[in-house]
Amino acid sequence: MAKYIVNPVRVKMKESAEGSIYQSIVAMGIRSRQINDDIRYELRQRLMDVSSNEETDETNPDQLSISREFEKLPKATFIAMKEMYDGRLTFKYPDEMDDENEIM
Repeated sequence: MAKYIVNPVRVKMKESAEGSIYQSIVAMGIRSRQINDDIRYELRQRLMDVSSNEETDETNPDQLSISREFEKLPKATFIAMKEMYDGRLTFKYPDEMDDENEIM
């Protein structure tokens, strides 16, 4: 199992002292999806650069090394938690007036 880059209990304690932990979890979930999409996009770009048009049963060593490199990256959830803990991830609510105008 990969080593945690941040302690989830510390994040929970810090966020519960500052506000609602549920709001923080939602923000970290959204950020986690963004990070995961960025990683996926980068992986696809790098694999397209080395992919061969020939369909063979042999594995391409370049593709294998790139895949292994991406497997070693920390999980997107832990990166989002680290950003939240370091204060680099912030979130805000839309104004209530904007919500009322959209409904009408």
